[in-house]
Amino acid sequence: MQTMASIAPLAARVWPKNLFVLENGGTIDKYIGDALMAFWNAPLDDPDHARNAVRAVLAMRQALVDLNASVAGERLPGTQTPLRFAFGIGLNTGSGLVGNVGSDQRFNYSVMGDPVNLAARLEGQCKTYGVDAVLGETTVCAATDFTYLELDLIAVQGKAVPSHIYTVLGDATWAAAPGRSDWLAAHTRMLTAYRAGDWTAAAALLPDLQKI
Repeated sequence: MQTMASIAPLAARVWPKNLFVLENGGTIDKYIGDALMAFWNAPLDDPDHARNAVRAVLAMRQALVDLNASVAGERLPGTQTPLRFAFGIGLNTGSGLVGNVGSDQRFNYSVMGDPVNLAARLEGQCKTYGVDAVLGETTVCAATDFTYLELDLIAVQGKAVPSHIYTVLGDATWAAAPGRSDWLAAHTRMLTAYRAGDWTAAAALLPDLQKI
């Protein structure tokens, strides 16, 4: 089962983010304000649910790039602030309870469980790490044909055991472009130094990491 929690503040444009979920085999659970909650692998089994969920993330990202390109040069009404849209996505994999949840008076087809809660917590880390998607380790292990970047090892709210968190950079060919394999290796060295408390070594690698 895949769970996704996404926030997409699109106040001035209509952006059909639900289509990227549906086109990649997902099920829309609910809308919460400007947020969309979706899951995969139910009601029909989907052996590729992890890959399909990651593909939906990449499709949303590309659509957002295109959307921002279409409004380049526009300003927020009454200001000189450039108009730019952004979102945050939390994606996690695990077992949960799926079905008609509620009472005789009111129920809906939904999903519950610890993986769902963790997906929501991961979405909340997007601003902390300056990325548009934060993925759990279980998703990364289940969908291996993509290029990921490890962000950190954190204990999110409500969890005592730390979790490795990642963002997705692209498909498996992303790292094949010139300079990217060296960049990924430098990031690994930076993360190793950071975790060892070697702040000088970690800081020395940051200028190179900002070039890509």
